[in-house]
Amino acid sequence: MVFESKHPLVKHKLTLMRDVDTKPKKFRELIREVTMLLCYEATSDLLTREKTVTTPMGTAVGRELSEQIGLIPILRAGLGMVHGIWEMMPGAEVWHIGLYRDEETLMPVSYYNKLPTSPTVQVCLVLDPMLATGGSAIATVDILKNWGAQRIKFVGLLAAPEGIRALHTAHPDVPIHIAQIDAHLNDIGFIVPGLGDAGDRQFGTG
Repeated sequence: MVFESKHPLVKHKLTLMRDVDTKPKKFRELIREVTMLLCYEATSDLLTREKTVTTPMGTAVGRELSEQIGLIPILRAGLGMVHGIWEMMPGAEVWHIGLYRDEETLMPVSYYNKLPTSPTVQVCLVLDPMLATGGSAIATVDILKNWGAQRIKFVGLLAAPEGIRALHTAHPDVPIHIAQIDAHLNDIGFIVPGLGDAGDRQFGTG
């Protein structure tokens, strides 16, 4: 399942992010804002339970989340997406997975994983701005499933059709929530038209 956002604010802010003249500070602000909007869409099916609270005018019966959420940013580009979701769900746990893409093989290489022994959350949101070849996303979902995660979703900014196909082939049960599906990958595995290297643009290292 692929959910491409149709929200006007997502499209507007994504266009600003694509602009080569957008500086790192503004880029970081935009990635946080777009992630907040994507989080709203990606969490629409979270389970809740009834809760009664006292208001200034009496008693109200409402709902509260009944599932613990885990955020799994793929280092390093996924880091910029964490704070947007934290503003929406400050109780979410954050577990980092470190992967980098071998520039010759385009395959992911794992270098960091500090997951606890057994799952402490019911829903995992894998965060990575770019779903390009799909290798890093597949490797991360592999790690989470081996860990024992039951519900996993991918949340990103841009996806190439090649990356979507790869992730769906490997993990058809993982929904993909994305701001925009772009045209294709180029010969070095970058999304076209894309927005460049999301890590470099966030951290000013490009």
